Amino acid sequence: MPGLGPELLALLVCPVPECHAPLDLREPYLVCQRCGLRYPADERWPVLIPEEALPPERPADTP
Repeated sequence: MPGLGPELLALLVCPVPECHAPLDLREPYLVCQRCGLRYPADERWPVLIPEEALPPERPADTP
C-alpha cells in the first residue's frame, strides 16, 4: 500500500485506550495484534477510528 512504508507502520498502534498494540498490514486493513480490530486502510490513509473498525475475523473452524 503506497504511503504505509515499514517506518510508518512501526509507529502505528491500535487507538483503543485499553489496547495500544502494534498493527499489522493485511490489505485492505490494518489489524491489531492484540484485540483483532480491523481498521480500513484506503489508498492513501488508514482510518484509525475505533467506532469505524470492523470486528476481528473468526477463525475458519469457529461456527
